[in-house]
Amino acid sequence: MDTEKKETKEINKLSLLIMAVVVLLLIIAGACYYIFHQKQQMQELEQAYVLDKESLEDEFNELSLQYEGYKFNIGNDSLLNLLSTEQAKVQRLQEELRTVKATNTKEIARLKKELQTLRKIMRNYVVQIDSLNRANEQLKVEKNEAVKKYQQASSTATTLKKEKEKLTERVTLASRLDATGITVTPVTSRGKKAKVIKKMEQFVVDFRIAKNITAPVGEKTIYVRIMKPDDDILLKSRADVFTFEGKEINYSMKKLVEYDGEELPVTMYWNIEEFLSPGTYRVDVFADGNLIGRKSFTLEK
Repeated sequence: MDTEKKETKEINKLSLLIMAVVVLLLIIAGACYYIFHQKQQMQELEQAYVLDKESLEDEFNELSLQYEGYKFNIGNDSLLNLLSTEQAKVQRLQEELRTVKATNTKEIARLKKELQTLRKIMRNYVVQIDSLNRANEQLKVEKNEAVKKYQQASSTATTLKKEKEKLTERVTLASRLDATGITVTPVTSRGKKAKVIKKMEQFVVDFRIAKNITAPVGEKTIYVRIMKPDDDILLKSRADVFTFEGKEINYSMKKLVEYDGEELPVTMYWNIEEFLSPGTYRVDVFADGNLIGRKSFTLEK
């Protein structure tokens, strides 16, 4: 009996021990599972922190690039300085973010708030930039319109100036006197027409100043130049000059006449005191600083 009791007691002890071992193994297994699960959660959480930080870095970088892009699209120096200042803030926060651990949730949260603030500031600048760009576009349109109007006005003024110049030129031409019917008659001492040079004592120059109602009336000084075949001029004195085309030139003879706009006959005389050679001579008639008539004639030996 004692032996059976003893064996039963031993069996009970062994059963309790086995149960204790099983319970202990279950506890150890549960603890291992719990630790493994916690470690896995921590790894997933750390990975999430890393991804969150990388995403934040991308957002800072994108914001910095936006500032850089807007800087190239504006010409306002004051606004450009403000954008540069804000971009510098973004870059400073980027440097801070690089040194912060992904698990430092407090710093990450602070940097996120900083990013939100910078985004709001950026939106304000975008509104200003858009407004400025619209104003610039409007100014460009107005400038182009002003340039077109100026070009049109300039073209019109140029056309009017040319027309005025042409009109002035036509009026000037129309108001010029005109010597017509010019004749040169060599005569003898008795006033008869001379056919040979040795009998010529005088040249009688006749012409008519044509009728011209647009020409100024009043006293007119008529100048006549007689050119020899060698283009030398017949003259009495080198001091006998008048102005033509801005130069002082000699004349052979002159006459003061009264012109009233109607046709006016004029006769002038040249006393021959010099040697004349055969050939073609020319008479030029001037008035009011203009050449108003020309006639060639030939002398035979």
